[in-house]
Amino acid sequence: MRDDRERLLDILEAIERIEKYTARGRSAFEEDELIQTWVLHHLQIIGEAVRALSPVTTSRSENIEWSKIIGMRNILVHSYFNIDTEIVWAVIENDLDRLKSAINQYIEQLNDDEKH
Repeated sequence: MRDDRERLLDILEAIERIEKYTARGRSAFEEDELIQTWVLHHLQIIGEAVRALSPVTTSRSENIEWSKIIGMRNILVHSYFNIDTEIVWAVIENDLDRLKSAINQYIEQLNDDEKH
């Protein structure tokens, strides 16, 4: 069974994979179905990893809107034909960097806690 650290690392890996292809810009995202599918898949991975985090982990990182991440995952999985690429792009531009930073800080905290 995967622990929270592994799930947090899964989130970081998914963010990095999204960044790899969204670096080409919004027009490439809008025009290329493969990039859209790639991004949506990795956003689902992020949501699934967040959904499986323990309450201890999520309560220690209150600055992350965990429920919104899970909600987006649910929309991506269950309402596939209603996905708004404008909202997806807004998440890419406005939220992924903050999430990545917060996850990195949390992992550093875990590492520091283990040292002491």
